[in-house]
Parts: sequence; structure tokens; C-alpha cells
Amino acid sequence: MAEPTLRNTPADSLTPDEAARELAALAAEIAHHDRLYHQHDAPEISDAAYDALRRRNEEIEARFPELRRTDSPSMTVGASPAAGFRKVAHRMPMLSLGNAFAREEAAEFIERVQRFLNLKEPPCCVAEPKVDGLSCSLRYEDGLLVLAATRGDGAEGEDVTENVRTIADVPKRLKDSPPGVIEVRGEVYMDRTEFLDLNRRQQERGERPFANPRNAAAGSLRQLDPRITAGRPLRFFGYAWGELSAQLAPTQWEARQRLKEFGFALNEPAERCDTVEAILAYYERIQVLRPSLSFDIDGVVYKVDRLDWQERLGFVSRAPRWAIAHKFPAERAQTRLREITIQVGRTGALTPVAELEPVTVGGVVVSRATLHNEDEIQRKDIRVGDQVVIQRAGDVIPQVVAVVPELRPEGSVPYVFPHICPVCGSDAVRPEGEVVRRCTGGLICSAQAVERLRHFVSRDAFDIEGLGEKIIREFWNEGRVRGPSDIFRLQETNGRDFPRLEEREGWGARSVEKLFASIEARRRIGLDRFVFALGIPQIGQATARLLARHYLSLDRLMDGMEGARTIGSEAMGELLSIGGIGQSMADDLIAFFHEEHNRKVIADLREAGVEVLDYDPPRVQASPIAGKTVVFTGTLESVTRSEAKARAEALGAKVAGSVSAKTDYLVVGADAGSKAQKARDLGVTTLTEQEWLDLVSAT
Repeated sequence: MAEPTLRNTPADSLTPDEAARELAALAAEIAHHDRLYHQHDAPEISDAAYDALRRRNEEIEARFPELRRTDSPSMTVGASPAAGFRKVAHRMPMLSLGNAFAREEAAEFIERVQRFLNLKEPPCCVAEPKVDGLSCSLRYEDGLLVLAATRGDGAEGEDVTENVRTIADVPKRLKDSPPGVIEVRGEVYMDRTEFLDLNRRQQERGERPFANPRNAAAGSLRQLDPRITAGRPLRFFGYAWGELSAQLAPTQWEARQRLKEFGFALNEPAERCDTVEAILAYYERIQVLRPSLSFDIDGVVYKVDRLDWQERLGFVSRAPRWAIAHKFPAERAQTRLREITIQVGRTGALTPVAELEPVTVGGVVVSRATLHNEDEIQRKDIRVGDQVVIQRAGDVIPQVVAVVPELRPEGSVPYVFPHICPVCGSDAVRPEGEVVRRCTGGLICSAQAVERLRHFVSRDAFDIEGLGEKIIREFWNEGRVRGPSDIFRLQETNGRDFPRLEEREGWGARSVEKLFASIEARRRIGLDRFVFALGIPQIGQATARLLARHYLSLDRLMDGMEGARTIGSEAMGELLSIGGIGQSMADDLIAFFHEEHNRKVIADLREAGVEVLDYDPPRVQASPIAGKTVVFTGTLESVTRSEAKARAEALGAKVAGSVSAKTDYLVVGADAGSKAQKARDLGVTTLTEQEWLDLVSAT
């Protein structure tokens, strides 16, 4: 029997090193799936598989809170906006929801809220159907629609105003005296019957039908030509809000009714529930009603009814504390595994992919699934030719849940994971303790080189339009682009060292002009995006921003990494003092900047005219504790520790778990321990609970 993988080892059985490695792998894997789902409407794993990855991440973070990464999936939502639309910054973030999958988890949500607010009775909640559509925010000023934006990455979305104006369900002018400014948030979706009619028309025209209503709605809303959107049967439910110039009502339930009075359709049936038993009964009822609803749903949502309690609860990472989605079980089917193929990523990771006999699951035809890694294949004993059980939840390709051993064909043999890279023929090795096998070919492996270049020009990095996977691969094969700096020399090498791009099939002067203009527009780039573009192991967007905010310039960052090579040095201590940077991540950073090839890449980019801008810190909320590091110790009496921490973070402070010379304030409650003495030894300012409350109430 194969050794158990880290992925299947209980979180409380992991060592800190194992936990750190798995958190890094989970961050990269979940970010990949976020981009596929939110930017391309082309997910490759099921909702259930995706949710399992996030739950695994949360379990490990709960066991090892000190290892929580700054690019952790629990800190992010969605993915960056797609190209082709103007980007819009949300005045208030559009966050996603935490998930519950079992009755016990839904009950635990109510208990957490009750503990956080120190309530004697469970809070009343509003329960609503969870619509499976595309999130959208509509901004109204003086009652008129002035802006519509998709969620994007939660902080920045796509301006789809003209397309949204074509949706009949969206009021262009609000009724009944709305606030001067109101952002109504909800879901763009398609009615099931209208979706079937749309697909019938698609087929009559000889065009490809849409896979499901969610994909159809997303694709229709993202049309660059609003006339195409106008021809699609889109609808909109408005059930939430962002920025407001005046409060709508004291409760979620009353606020929903106000939105209805303004002219919005609501996701019904909704219900106010006073007990855990009531919300679970609602869940069961909606699950029965699900097939008869005119729109697709994938669960229900519970929201604390009182809005003042919502404000006190606030947010944690990427989701509000006052709401949760209770998801429906995944759908399953059975099919044959025809082949296992191997994909090679930019870090050399070999990822197995199941090629399936096409099968319809819940109205969607699926034919591929990611198998994650070789241990997953061995653990389930998955073999080519097997009948396999697959499951999907939502609108995506499924995961392989299990094989059906009694239907296994005679003569089948266990799958042997390749130890040779299928692209370049280099050895593929698996470091001790890791779950991923990697190609050792490095830049001689075209798959890795091409994937690294794709990452470099991707939306969250240099964001160069016109350099998609196909073009990058063609330029690589021609020798036109072999490294990042070659991209910024394309214009000078065009027609000199290589045939003119204008002469390529399907190209022309206009295409080349647009590509060069896109490249020129990216010669100046922020430090955080540049660091992310380098593709440093374990360094995602959030960590890149953290490094940029700390070091402020590329030269200071590189000097810091050079100094940190000495164990115990001040530079190493400085690096490890940054919240979210652990030893494993520090090792990868130091190794990257120590490698001569990587330093040459940076030097070549600068020589090619790329200017890395110093980091410009965002404007933080003006408060006495903005930018300060705060530590709490002892028992607080007027609020719970959780609420005090949430309030501090909302005011721009960083809450740490231990006292150091960099701590600004130690808030001392009853029964304070050794932290108080350490603070006195270090000269850290200590505050009583009342002094703390006076300080933060001054904002």
C-alpha cells in the first residue's frame, strides 16, 4: 500500500514543515482555479473539489495559525478582472462567503456568532437561496444608474455598465426615494426556460450551445458589444448592497424589502429564522423546491438579521463573519477513464489529468478531471480503463471520487507515474516530504519556460494584452522570445533578427501596432506586480504586496535578500519579522535572488527599458492606530477578544500574537501573563482595556 500523502494526513498530524509546504501548494492550486473560474468562465475542477481544497487550507491554518500565508486563499477572493473592459475599483470590497457542507457546520456558524457577540440566545438570521450566477454591483446616484461592475478580484472589477443597461430586470431609475448613493449588489443569471430557448437558437444557427445558465450569463454579460448582450435573456436579482449614503433599514429583512420597493427582483423564497432548527428546516425545504425554481441555485445563504450586529461582526479574511453559504451535495455519475495525461507547469510540477469518456452530469457534458498528484492516483488505485465515479457541483468538470473495482477490465495494471518529463526528457524528481514530482530541466524544458513567460505577462503581473498562450509558445519556438526582456525588445528585433510580425498569417500592421502599444504601456510597473511576475516559489500576489510595502523599492528588496543570506543577520531578522513570512518562504526568496540567472533576468529587464516603480502605500483609514502593531493579552470585559481584534484590523492596525520590539501597543486585560512583563522590558506602550477603548473611539 502506498504511503499516505500529506493531503490525506490529518492536519493535527502534520509537522510545521509539512504544513508550510502544503499551504504553499494549496495557495498556488487554488489561485489557478480562481483564475479559470472568475476570468475565463472555464473551470476545470468541480465546486466540491474546489471547496475541499479551501477546507483543507482552513484546517491547516487553524492548526498552525503562525504559518498562515499572506497569499493564503483565506485572504483572497475571485481573480483579477478580465481584459477588454475598463477596470473599476470597488468603493467597498465585494467579498465571497465561507461555506458549510454539513448540518453541524451550519449550527457551528450560529454558535460562533453567538460567542463573538456574547449573546444569550442564537441570533435571528435571514435565509435566502444561493443563486448560481455572476456577481455584479450597480451604483446609483440620485436614483440613476451610473456604473455597473463585476466582482473581479473583490477589490477591482470590470466596467460592464452599458451591457447591464440592456437587462430588463435592472432599474435605470430607482423608485421610492432611495439614498443619494447606493450600490446594489446581486446576481446576473438566466431563467432555465429562457436558457433552453437560447441554446435552441444557438444550434439552429450552427453555433455551439452553452454548457449551463451560469456560463451563458457570464459570457453574455462580458460581450464587448452591448448589442449582443441585449439579445441574451439576462436577469438580475438585487439582494445586497455596498456603499450607502444613508442606512436602508435596521435589519437585513427590512433592507431586502426596501430593495424591492426600489424596483429590484429578489431571490425568493427567503425566510427569517430564529433558531438553528429553523434554518436547517429551510435548507431541507429549498433542496426539495430546487428543481421547481426557475433559476439555478447551489445552496442557501444565512445572514445575521440585525445590521448593527453585522457591523460588529465585520469580516475575516475574504468573507463576512455574519453570513455563510450552506452548499448542496455534489452530483455524481459513472464513466470510463480512457487515459491519464501529464501536464507540466511553470515550476516543473507534473500534474496528472484524467481523460474521461464524455458523460452528462446534471445536464453538463464533462470529459476531463485533474487528478492532483501521483499519491492520489495510488491511494484510489486509479487505472486506465477503469469505470470511475465522478462528481460535480455547479458548472464544472468533476473530480474522480473512486473506482468501481468489480467493473475493472482484465489485464489492467497499476498506473506508473513517469519519472521522466514528457516534454523535455529530463528527470522528474520528488523531494522528500513533498507530494509533487517536478521536472529538473528548468529553462531547458520548453513547458516550464513557456509557462513562466505566460505567468510573467499574465493579468496580475505585467498584464500584456495580445500575448496569450498560443502566441507565447509560437514566439518561444521561433526563438523570438526566450526570456522576459525579449518581450520588451520585440519591436527592435522585428524585421532585423526575425521575420516581420506583419507578415505572419492572420497578422497585420494593426495587430502588430496594438501589441507593441500594449508592451510599451507596461514598461513602468509597480514593485508588487513586478515581484509577483518573477514567479518566485511561494510568492503570490498578497506576499508580493507585503514585500513591496516593507522594502518599498526593488534595490532595497534585493539588498535585503543579499544580507539575509547570513544566518542570524539583522537582514534575516528583518525579513522574518514581516507578518506572514516564515522560514520556508524566506528560504525561497533568498535562494531566488542569490541565483545568478535570476539577477541577470532583472538586470536585462532594466536594460530593456523596464522601470520598476517604488511602492506607493495605499491610503489607510485615518485613525490613531492605523499602521500600528497591536497585541492583546488577558481577558477583556466589555468586548470579546475576537471583536477587539476585528475592530483593530478594521481601523488599519496589524494584530500580532506576540510582543516584540516592533510592537506599538500591548492591550492588557485581566489575568495578563508574561507578555506584559516582556512589553515593560522592551519599552512597549501598554494600555488598559478602557484606555484602548478611549483610543479607538476617538476615530
